[in-house]
Amino acid sequence: MPRSKRSKLVSLTQVSKKTREHKNALIEEVQANADKYSSARIFFGRGAVMAKGLGTTPEEEHKTGLHKLAQLIKGQVGLLFTDSEPSEVTEWFDDFKQPEFARAGNIATRTVILPVGPVMQRHSDPPEPFPHNEDPQLRKLGLTTTMNRGVPTLNAPHKICEKGKPLTAEQAQLLKLIGERLAVFRVALLARWDSASGELTQMDPPADISLESEGTGSEGDEEDAVMSE
Repeated sequence: MPRSKRSKLVSLTQVSKKTREHKNALIEEVQANADKYSSARIFFGRGAVMAKGLGTTPEEEHKTGLHKLAQLIKGQVGLLFTDSEPSEVTEWFDDFKQPEFARAGNIATRTVILPVGPVMQRHSDPPEPFPHNEDPQLRKLGLTTTMNRGVPTLNAPHKICEKGKPLTAEQAQLLKLIGERLAVFRVALLARWDSASGELTQMDPPADISLESEGTGSEGDEEDAVMSE
């Protein structure tokens, strides 16, 4: 008789931080969705806990083949449970792009220069000037400002970054403060597990996504996450 892979006691001795209740809840949710799911459900929690929920060895796996999927949960990796057709899922993620703030080390995709006048928060609609209490932070990040009627103001243009050059931590933080997004967030599908057969299929990411650096590599304009289906 085939051995049962349900109702197993999963040890958490190798997983640190957060409460035992929180870890157990995540493990139970992962296992429940592996058993039966509808529409789509995404998990992007602590990788070690998600892997424990799937089972990291053939003896511990919750369902056949899941230990192979668990071995792929490293770095910025999530899980997607869905009953949609694989082609539909792949097409959706290939088209998905979201503007994102660049990180230190990313390559600036364009030159950003702040003009003379009030320092504006560009993420507001319409843009609004920074309040007076933000002036110390702006100065700390390299802006030479003066106060004009309580508003941090530039008396000369200030170049925050130059296209093609890596961003410093200060530049990345300043770009985020003013609301300037130089990166693009994307999700690449890493592998697909079939619940009926237990087979795992490796998937090739789009040519313009690199999985080696998890979003902090030399290209700089793509913030990537990886999803196991």
